[in-house]
Amino acid sequence: MCRVAAYLGGPAVSLASLVLEPEHSLVEQAHSPREVLSGTVNADGFGVGWYVPEGEGPGAAEGTPDGEPALYRSTSSIWADRSFVSLAGKLASPAVFAAVRNATPGLPVEGSGVPPFGAGPYLCMHNGAIEGFRHTVMRELRGSLSDESYASLLGVTDSETIFADLCDRLAVSGGPTGTRPPGADGLAGALSETLRRVSGVAEQAGVQATLNLSVTDGSAMVFSRYSLRGPGNSLYFVEDGRSFPGGLAVASERLDADPGWREVPDDHLLVADGSGTRTERLARHL
Repeated sequence: MCRVAAYLGGPAVSLASLVLEPEHSLVEQAHSPREVLSGTVNADGFGVGWYVPEGEGPGAAEGTPDGEPALYRSTSSIWADRSFVSLAGKLASPAVFAAVRNATPGLPVEGSGVPPFGAGPYLCMHNGAIEGFRHTVMRELRGSLSDESYASLLGVTDSETIFADLCDRLAVSGGPTGTRPPGADGLAGALSETLRRVSGVAEQAGVQATLNLSVTDGSAMVFSRYSLRGPGNSLYFVEDGRSFPGGLAVASERLDADPGWREVPDDHLLVADGSGTRTERLARHL
C-alpha cells in the first residue's frame, strides 16, 4: 500500500517540511511504515504535487492558487532521489499532495502509476488496491470512460484508472445550472460517485478493493477511508498543529507526536477548504 501526506492552509509551507522533515516523514514511512495492511516497504516510486501561490506563477486562475499544479514524480525510492532533496526546501506552497508507492501486486513499476496523478487543476492519489485488477475489473472500468479520459491512460494500474473515472465525474454537469458545485462540495460529490462506481464493479466481480482516495483543486481537498471488506487503510489529520500552524495536514500515518492528530473513521470522507474541515459518513455499501 502507498503512504500519502497532504497540506492545505493559508501559510505556504516548504515541500521539505511536509515530506522530509517530520519525525515520521514520508521517507520514514517509505522504509519503515507502522500501519500498513499489506506489503512492507514503499519503494516503488514517489511523487509530490503542489500549487504555485497566487500571483507568483504564470497562469494563475481565480479560485485556485494556480491554474495547474506542478508535479515531481519518480520511479526511484524517495530516499535515493537527491535532486528532490535539493529542491524541496526551496519550494513552498499552500496546497501540497505527496505519496510514496508500494505497487499493487501484479502491476508494473512505471512512471504512469506513481501518484499524485494530475489533470488540469486537479491532483489525485489512491492508497489501496483492487484485487487482481487486470484480470477482474480493468476492462469494465476502462470501458465506461469517456474517450478523452481513456486516451489519457498511459499505463495499466488501478490507481490511474480510478483517476480517469474521477476526471469524468468532475467534468459532468452537477446540477440545473449546468456546472458542478465548485470547491469542496463538488470534489466530494465526484469522489463519492467514483467510489460508488469502482466499489460496485469490484463487489460484482467478487474481489476486494481498498479505496483511500484523495482529490484537490488547490483550494479544497477531499479524502476517503473506505474498503469493501474489513478496515480501510489508516488516515489521520491535524488542524493548526505545532508543525503546521494555521493549516491542515493529512497523512496515512501521523507525521509527528502532536496530540492533535485525529483518525478519520472507516467509511468516511474528510472534506476541507478555507472555511474548515469536516467528516461525512459514507454508506457501507455505496
